[in-house]
Amino acid sequence: MSPTFTIAKREFRSYFDSPLAYVVICLSLLMLGVSVFIWSKFWQVDRATLASMFESIPYGLSILIVPVVTMRLVAEEKRSGTLEMLITLPVRDSDVILGKFLGAFGLVLVLLLSTIAYPLLMFSFVWHLGPLDKGPVVSGYIGIILFSAATVALGLLVSSLTESQVIAFFVTFILLVALLFVGDIAQHVPNVLGTVFREISFKEHFIPFQRGLIDTRDVVFFLSCAVLALMFAFRSLESRKWA
Repeated sequence: MSPTFTIAKREFRSYFDSPLAYVVICLSLLMLGVSVFIWSKFWQVDRATLASMFESIPYGLSILIVPVVTMRLVAEEKRSGTLEMLITLPVRDSDVILGKFLGAFGLVLVLLLSTIAYPLLMFSFVWHLGPLDKGPVVSGYIGIILFSAATVALGLLVSSLTESQVIAFFVTFILLVALLFVGDIAQHVPNVLGTVFREISFKEHFIPFQRGLIDTRDVVFFLSCAVLALMFAFRSLESRKWA
């Protein structure tokens, strides 16, 4: 097994060795269920829709899940002094970064896959009230996986810049919320700046997926954010050798 997947396996298992994974998954599913089936209108024009679910998931990821999952990835290693030991092993810095990213992303994917229970239940129990709109469900999951990859990579980058989990949590929280809502203020600023705000807004790039559209530009946007964040995290880790 390559060093990358060895590190990823260790990180992924560490979440389930503590209550963190179970608490995050259970609370997230509970809050998502309440948001979709109680606070929102599940039935629209005699057709079952899970649009409200895909509207809610990015907020949950940005506000709670990703900051909690990523805050310890590198920051805790720095604080405890185990990072120096890790990077002196016969593994490359890129293996460390990619392994930690895959471990955290794996946990988020487990959470996202568990939400498939909602559309499956709709097919099983409420089909007679109206067909479930499957297009937005498929594109919604594709979009939320890409969204998650970008946010987890950004959370890892922030964690690589500090030794404090608390600081990593709050900086990641502020950064992701800003990227989520920056498009909302685009109409209140000059045209050029407004265009920039819309282009970097995670919400603006995710909305087409909610509507059943898979645009190559949005796919490239999220993948580019993930790759750039991982590259900067790698540089941050590498710079410790020269400090």
